[in-house]
Amino acid sequence: MKSTFLTFLMGWLAIGFAQARNPEPLRFQGSSQAPAQPILRVVLVHGFLENGSNFRTLRRRLEKQGVECLIPKLRPSDGRGGLEGLAERLKVDIEAAYGTEQRISIIAFSMGGLVSRHYLQNLGGATRCDKLFTISSPHHGTKAAWIYPSKGAEQMRPDSSFLNELETTESRLGDMPVVSYRTPLDLVILPPVSSKWDRAENLEFPVVLHPLMLTSRAVLNDVERRLLE
Repeated sequence: MKSTFLTFLMGWLAIGFAQARNPEPLRFQGSSQAPAQPILRVVLVHGFLENGSNFRTLRRRLEKQGVECLIPKLRPSDGRGGLEGLAERLKVDIEAAYGTEQRISIIAFSMGGLVSRHYLQNLGGATRCDKLFTISSPHHGTKAAWIYPSKGAEQMRPDSSFLNELETTESRLGDMPVVSYRTPLDLVILPPVSSKWDRAENLEFPVVLHPLMLTSRAVLNDVERRLLE
């Protein structure tokens, strides 16, 4: 089991590191034409060593419902400058696309959940956000972060000062609806229960492996339903 885990984790890191070293354009819309009058505007925030392409299935589903999706690029995606810097970039991209007052909701995966929380709780984003969904985010850290040397990885280790600060400022979310999705089979969020967040409504789905949470029909059905209700 240990050997299988290490093989999976190192392969995931190798693929992600290649993405981090070969960045695509900073931001892209899911479709060439955004809805003329979108019923909602949703920001999809990707995770560690990713570029947003893993939101493809969710984006297509939401666009069919008339939702406009924005996928900012968090650079550098390994968080070497710290998660605060990624949150600042997230704020800049959101305001470039939607100004400072347009209402949004956020769906964030893995590290993206922590970046989104810093944006919402400490950079004023909570005043414009209607709903927050985090999927397999390490709200209490992950032991897997010990194998990567970046500052962002250090901040995702259990009991880091960054995570402790997020806990002390979560009241700034006000009464915003928050949902946290997790799988007990996660091999990246260790232990998997670290994705449980007391502030959120916590939902568990038996999805095999961390990245497959973004292709799970059960997870995406629930996200879509709650977003549109």
